[in-house]
Amino acid sequence: MEQKLRVGILGATGMVGQRFISLLENHPWFEVVTVAASPRSAGKRYEDAVGGRWKMTTPMPEAVKDLIVHDINEIETVASTVDFVFSAVDMSKEEIRAIEDAYAKTETPVVSNNSAHRWTPDVPMVIPEVNIDHFEVIEAQKKRLGTTRGFVAVKPNCSIQSYAPCLAAWKEFGPKEVVATTYQAISGAGKTFKDWPEMVENIIPFIGGEEEKSEQEPLRVLGKVENGEIVKAELPKITCQCIRVPVLNGHTAAVFINFEKKPTKEQLIEKLVNFKGFPQEAGLPSAPEQFIRYMEEDNRPQVRLDVDYENGMGVSIGRLREDSMFDYKFVGLSHNTVRGAAGGAVLCAESLTAKGYISAK
Repeated sequence: MEQKLRVGILGATGMVGQRFISLLENHPWFEVVTVAASPRSAGKRYEDAVGGRWKMTTPMPEAVKDLIVHDINEIETVASTVDFVFSAVDMSKEEIRAIEDAYAKTETPVVSNNSAHRWTPDVPMVIPEVNIDHFEVIEAQKKRLGTTRGFVAVKPNCSIQSYAPCLAAWKEFGPKEVVATTYQAISGAGKTFKDWPEMVENIIPFIGGEEEKSEQEPLRVLGKVENGEIVKAELPKITCQCIRVPVLNGHTAAVFINFEKKPTKEQLIEKLVNFKGFPQEAGLPSAPEQFIRYMEEDNRPQVRLDVDYENGMGVSIGRLREDSMFDYKFVGLSHNTVRGAAGGAVLCAESLTAKGYISAK
């Protein structure tokens, strides 16, 4: 790319906003030129607005420290400075839908980490290796919004990344029933152990809204485009429990699965390790070379050893074996704030750029 696209971060001071800024440092296609947050942060240097709340393990990039934080509600002003925006705002769902649509109507594409638009029929919710064809609905969305280049695209919930790609890889065998329990890191709540000391040596067997997302969002990802809308798949039937565990980064899933056509273990592993999509074929900057790896060791994947696989953009699967009640069971691991949040959105933006949906204004 001859000239980098100008990027804005909405909700730049929060944990996911910080992750966007960290991932986009030295990005070959994108440059963060504008940061926006709530009115209380507006007018401050980014470094001052974040203060002691920088939660990444890498230092704050020098290039953003002196950026003056915009009020996120100054939509026309922010939009005039960028080619597209990433959204990581912390508001009610109604407010998020309204502000993301408002940015899109300024002819500014919005790539969102938020859940507010995940069930809007003409908004694509994409894992780029799995359902990039869902970008087709953007044209219908533009007609609804009255735009020529502005739209909203979203990525799915972090909780599904450690098992939904397997369902896509195994599509030909007809996954029909899935029971999953996810063991979710505290960074999924935007927290560190310093912020949330009661999570040390503790498990909380409830995460608001997560179980419904974990059961339903894979069906939308596996669905199809019909008449300018995404129609969710009917199978597999998924039931899920979501548990918060004392881990900083990394969501683990323990999964049981039945198929319409029972494959061999060797067939399942072969489909996982050879599964690839548009990001790999196009050589996108953030794409993992190997999207899904299979680990033979009985005690893998482990968060400490494996969460950063492929810079946090890959999925690790292990312990695949036959089960006494289901056809098979396995364990999956993905990085919830990289592949599951900001990194997944960056890969979506790269895919949208490569497909011609995002370009310089």
